[in-house]
Amino acid sequence: LAKVGNLASDGRPILGLDSRHLLDITLNAGPGCYLVPAHIWTPWFAVLGSKSGFDVVADCYGDLADQVFAVETGLSSDPPMNWTCSSLDGYRLVSNSDAHSPPMLGREATTLDVELDYFAIERAFRTGAGLQGTVNFFPEGGRYHLDGHRKCGVRLEPTQSAAHGGMCPECGKPLTIGVLNRVTELADRPEGYRPGGAAGSVNLVSLPDVVGELLGTGPKSKKVDAEVTRLVAALGPELAILLAVPPGELSRAGGSLLAEAITRLRAGAVRKEAGYDGEYGVIRLFGPGELERGTAALFDVAAPGPLDGVVPAPRRPARPACAAAEPAARDGAGVPVPVPARDGGGDGAAHGHASVEPAAKDREGGGGIPRNVVREEEASRAERTSGSLLGRLDPEQRAAAAAAAPLMIIAGPGTGKTRTLTHRLAAGVAEQGVPAGACLALTFTRRAAEEMRERLAALLGRRAALLTVTTFHGLGLMILREHHELAGLAADFTVADESTVLEVAAGLAGSPRGGRTLLTEAAADPQRRQLLRQGLAARDLVDFDGLIELAVAVLDSAPAVAARLRERWPRISVDEYQDIDAGQYALLRLLAGDGTGLTVIGDPDQAIYRFRGADVGFFLRFGEDYPGASTAQLTANYRSSPAIVAGALQAIAPATLVPGRVLRAAAQAAPRTRISVHEAADPAGEAAWIAETIDLLLGGSSFHSLDSGRADGHGHGGIGLADIAVLYRTDAQAASLGQGLTRAGLPFQKRSHDLLERRPGVADILRELPLAGLAVGRDPGPRPPGTAVAHQLRGAVGRLAAAADAARTPAAGRGGLSGTDLRTAGEVLAPLARRCGDDMERFRTEIALGAEVDALDPRADAIALLTLHAAKGLEFEVVFLAGCERGLLPLWLPGAAPGSRPDPAEERRLLFVGMTRARTHLLLSCAARRSRHGSSAETGVSPFLSAIDPDLLDRSAPPRARRPADRQLRLL
Repeated sequence: LAKVGNLASDGRPILGLDSRHLLDITLNAGPGCYLVPAHIWTPWFAVLGSKSGFDVVADCYGDLADQVFAVETGLSSDPPMNWTCSSLDGYRLVSNSDAHSPPMLGREATTLDVELDYFAIERAFRTGAGLQGTVNFFPEGGRYHLDGHRKCGVRLEPTQSAAHGGMCPECGKPLTIGVLNRVTELADRPEGYRPGGAAGSVNLVSLPDVVGELLGTGPKSKKVDAEVTRLVAALGPELAILLAVPPGELSRAGGSLLAEAITRLRAGAVRKEAGYDGEYGVIRLFGPGELERGTAALFDVAAPGPLDGVVPAPRRPARPACAAAEPAARDGAGVPVPVPARDGGGDGAAHGHASVEPAAKDREGGGGIPRNVVREEEASRAERTSGSLLGRLDPEQRAAAAAAAPLMIIAGPGTGKTRTLTHRLAAGVAEQGVPAGACLALTFTRRAAEEMRERLAALLGRRAALLTVTTFHGLGLMILREHHELAGLAADFTVADESTVLEVAAGLAGSPRGGRTLLTEAAADPQRRQLLRQGLAARDLVDFDGLIELAVAVLDSAPAVAARLRERWPRISVDEYQDIDAGQYALLRLLAGDGTGLTVIGDPDQAIYRFRGADVGFFLRFGEDYPGASTAQLTANYRSSPAIVAGALQAIAPATLVPGRVLRAAAQAAPRTRISVHEAADPAGEAAWIAETIDLLLGGSSFHSLDSGRADGHGHGGIGLADIAVLYRTDAQAASLGQGLTRAGLPFQKRSHDLLERRPGVADILRELPLAGLAVGRDPGPRPPGTAVAHQLRGAVGRLAAAADAARTPAAGRGGLSGTDLRTAGEVLAPLARRCGDDMERFRTEIALGAEVDALDPRADAIALLTLHAAKGLEFEVVFLAGCERGLLPLWLPGAAPGSRPDPAEERRLLFVGMTRARTHLLLSCAARRSRHGSSAETGVSPFLSAIDPDLLDRSAPPRARRPADRQLRLL
């Protein structure tokens, strides 16, 4: 859970995870594990709350619904309220209270008559045997019982809310719809109904609240604390005092007013002022003026006569009976618990449970597929039944998809690049008679290749599997597997990981230090590179870069092989062509011939990978390489708002590589929509502003956000955690940004396009796999087919983590990794292991070829933390671009050699890429002062922003602290 959520947020873990996925993880964690949905009626984070979208608990959990057998009622409801909903009859009702401080423990509780044993409790919750009942707040004391709007002081009964259309009568903003309203909406039984066999319940307030009312002071005062301590010493535990101690003993030890107060409490004769919109309700035992004559000698006066006017308040407005009512017997049900003190935490927060967002009904995509992909696939299905596959493309896309090759398509951000390319391929196969096996589509990441396959499958169905869709390195591996003998390799050669490459280099150089030097030299010296490549080949190994180098060498030395491949793939399409490097360019030239069937698509203004060897010059010389090639442009941006498109176009204009660059927003936006620019004092302030703004956009990510007034609970357009990205220029910025999100309780995933094998712990696990495989081979137990890799992975991770834990210090030789580090690496690899089934070689190869981002858990609904380079190809509803300041954007590296300094034009392209990741909200930020390279310096806003029209920007900055210099002088 730690990699998909924030487990240390104010004692309340916040998981960016659908509840159904949390249930799945829980059930798989071990025997006896189960999940109880907490505070099920609370508006913001609850399965039946007014914001959830679910009217039945089972709908939230889908195929696993039968694994949920108990629900927790929360502070603003109690069992009698829940009994009015027949949909809850199949669940045991339980009550829990928070775990933030010892005095709060047990203030709501479930009473059981079972052994003190975890599994006995689980059986009681599952079957009801031994479950005696619950101890509850008076639900009116909860923070969300009625509807209302705290900022305006508006508190409404459900009928009043309906009369106002769910809007605040003071300000016109949406009301927070409370628990009573929601229960009334879903109830199909009259108030007072009690199902047969239902466990009992009792309502209490805490002893400190009782004493505080008698003393006329707060329940946390020292005076109250001293008196409660004295009473407990004299009479026994608090719950016994509230439920069981006879009135005579209460009077002797605490005075007659205490005895009267607890007698009223036991009878339910209390006065209720219901809570609403995060405000606790007030439960009182005495009316106005009743205590005035008793406070002078509070604990030693004679008992007063009967008091008039104290009657139980009605629970809710009368509702027409909709079923035969059965009298509701409210029995004591064991040991009870009082109300939590009013010091923070809400219906859910006060329960110490993970705030888990229910699985939204309207969430598109599922399983991590981006929303735009789903929308396009839906359109594609319609296209298959409505004529030509190109019929629903816009005119520019249709012209590009139908143009003759050689073809270069210049596709600006958000213009439907992948959509156009996949429709061009699909139309060729489905409508032009091109054999599917004759098509080769190349891209740069496994993620992009998988997305292309999914879109083609939606367009072509089963025929899509016949197209070859892969990465350049995947293609190199394919060629070497088929022609290994021409490369001097055995048929079962292995793709070496980095540690193996270093081992080979050390053997060639005579020492580990010499090996590291050889690797550094090989990156720039062809002769040293050739030496390393030969050393690897002697052991039937190929490194990552060698997949392309050797494939080019094979085709160069064997023209007949190259010719056969050209015959095999007469139609070649290349995505993101601006990112091609010299080796990939050479491979493509050998395969494409005269370019008759070649289509490339990309955008030179998004060329940002020079540091990896990419050369945008190859894109710009396409017309020279393939004379007679045609060019098409896509200029309609379907992703971003007009302000974002206009700002990004202005930002790139001084360095654009597209003459007469045009980019226009196809979407409409509300008037005065602008790009936010915030200048913080320092990186910590920048991170705090980002976290606070995210909270506002979400409408509050936790009860603390709502309680503090930082957010009002009403988000903007249904934005969720996974719709938000925080981008930055350098990885060093991630620490302060992550800390800011963590302090705010916002879960995030830090994504990287680094090779998966570079993730800490992965190399250790790969080395351990053979030993784990031997152990698996000795295991006589049955194992389902297709699970060998996953089983072996679990064994390797278990052995390594156990050794690290046993040492109680980071395991020697593992780079300081702990057992937790190793288990986390194993969790990252687990989805890949499951996909590989029993094919261990495929598993190793996928790790060698894949990026870390390819293995992320798609179930995680969390904010993405990304470098600008890693954000390429992604899009988000909300984008924060941090560090838009001098020294970071453009990046300045003091002391760097001239050839290794960042290119200012490419730095501007990075800004363009970052800005165009956003759909509706783009927020730029910077720090006025930042520490880099061991020194702190003034920074200021990036000069790149000066190219953007000020009317498009909404600038803000924290208030400047007044300098105390003048006052100090006066004091002196």
